[in-house]
Amino acid sequence: MEFRPYYLAREWVKVGHSVRIVAGSYSHIRAKQPADFAAPKLQQQIDGIDYVWYRTPSYQGNGLGRVRSIVSFIAQLWRDARSIAASFQPDVVIASSTYPMDIWPAHRIATLAGAKLVYEVHDLWPLSPIELGGMSPWHPFIMWVQWAEDYAYRQSDLVVSMLPKTLEYMVSRGLESKKWTYVPNGVDFQEWSARAALPQDIEAALKAVKARGLPLLCYAGTHGLANALDVLLDAAALLKGQFEVVLVGTGPERDRLLQRVHDEQLANVTMLPSVPKASVPELLDAIDIAYIGWHPNPLYRFGISPNKLMDYMMAGKPILHSVAAGNDPVKEVGCGITVPPNQPAAVASAALSLAAMSSQEKQAIGQRGEAFIRSQRSYEILAAQFLKNIALHA
Repeated sequence: MEFRPYYLAREWVKVGHSVRIVAGSYSHIRAKQPADFAAPKLQQQIDGIDYVWYRTPSYQGNGLGRVRSIVSFIAQLWRDARSIAASFQPDVVIASSTYPMDIWPAHRIATLAGAKLVYEVHDLWPLSPIELGGMSPWHPFIMWVQWAEDYAYRQSDLVVSMLPKTLEYMVSRGLESKKWTYVPNGVDFQEWSARAALPQDIEAALKAVKARGLPLLCYAGTHGLANALDVLLDAAALLKGQFEVVLVGTGPERDRLLQRVHDEQLANVTMLPSVPKASVPELLDAIDIAYIGWHPNPLYRFGISPNKLMDYMMAGKPILHSVAAGNDPVKEVGCGITVPPNQPAAVASAALSLAAMSSQEKQAIGQRGEAFIRSQRSYEILAAQFLKNIALHA
């Protein structure tokens, strides 16, 4: 599922609110889709949250199939707006898709119910496909998305940004600055307390790596172009005999990276499949330093809020961060070393610097990250912050 809305909704249910999440039945970012159903929609209760799945077409990639799925969802939601407003009677309607076009049915529901309208921004669309995908601002799809984004800024009672440096841009698109607030990603403590053991094959592989007696630098997450894993492999080549490097996860770049490891005989690199979400705490306990990297990208001027960074900090591990962005939680909290992006030699040097620290120094660095998460980034705290901001704009 999309975990942030789930985590927030679960906290709101705990304090007595009724929450309904309405979503399309297919999304490319889900590891597992909802159960197949023939009816136009399916209703489920998950941990006290009322889920309604609208049957939408499956698709691959970012072509017309995805557009068709988006249109199907927002059209069905628009059609049912009156019945949703009458039956559920929401006080607040939150538009929280990656794309902004769901603001139209969300606004319709909010108007019919006399509810507050909140627009939650995950990624800046259409800037993301323009700056990342090279699409023209005059492409019909981009113009459609821009219309929706500008509409959202004008019509919403509150805009919640998951990125910390978006205010100036949003004001330039029509938002009143007093309607802007920042609520970042966080950590679900319940998952960390209910941790699961690693799969036996993963545990055995990690034990074999650690038996070689070298520090262990690890990346855990999606293997995609944006994750700068070629930089990590280049750094691993410079760290032969000094570091073991482990990559854990799946993604479109994994096979190519595996081929690189084989072709270049990177004997100090081990690539393992992804582990269940509940086993991530055990995985991170087994490593020495956690790596996260980014390619230079103008979009990062608005800030970053990656989930894996929150997990690294919660695990209390020193973090090696390769980035240039509008914010840098690792530097701000003092829980690791940040180096410029796309510089393998800098990554290798920082890894050696962290490894050379005393165990007490490394522990102190890790504890700063964990303390920050526990005091400011639990979903219990973020859910309360979200509601407080809505109340301030009531």
